[in-house]
Amino acid sequence: MNLSNSEYIASAAKREGYPRHDLPEIALAGKSNVGKSSLINKIINRKNLAFTSSKPGKTQTLNFYQVDNTFYFVDLPGYGFARVPDEVKDEWATMIEGYLFKRRNLEGVILIVDARHKPTDDDLMMYEWLLQMEVPHLVVGTKVDKLSNSQRKPNRKKIFEKLQLEPDTPFTYFSAKSSGGKKDVLKFINNLL
Repeated sequence: MNLSNSEYIASAAKREGYPRHDLPEIALAGKSNVGKSSLINKIINRKNLAFTSSKPGKTQTLNFYQVDNTFYFVDLPGYGFARVPDEVKDEWATMIEGYLFKRRNLEGVILIVDARHKPTDDDLMMYEWLLQMEVPHLVVGTKVDKLSNSQRKPNRKKIFEKLQLEPDTPFTYFSAKSSGGKKDVLKFINNLL
């Protein structure tokens, strides 16, 4: 698979706007500014295919990226951003839920949490959705390069406790800077495909 052979296909807020194809899709879910776009860019070896922003709440649609005509990454809107009106938050929740529960191409979800902080109630709700859907998933703790080695084990424990993860739940730390965890994400993708 040539990961560099990737392209942005579409942004959509409603089902009618989703691209039509028969390829599997892997969705990336997480709160605003957690590093979903950075993870996509690092995995496909491109700097700016997925738009990154220092401003939380920038992704307001589902963004579809085709990877080597083999599968799609679907970047879901970030949840939990406080400076967005409640009606917009409700629209995002409806959009995310509609995609997750109704999209037949969906093969797996990468749930991204910030490795530096305890996951939020929104992260827990998202994880509970994934369990309810019985969809294959990988939990990824991003921004791990900002943690010291001594912080990694206790922070992993906080993540597992808050999300109520089983000891064997697939989990990896990830760094967009050092590429740490990239092999684990690629292994999850290859297993799905």
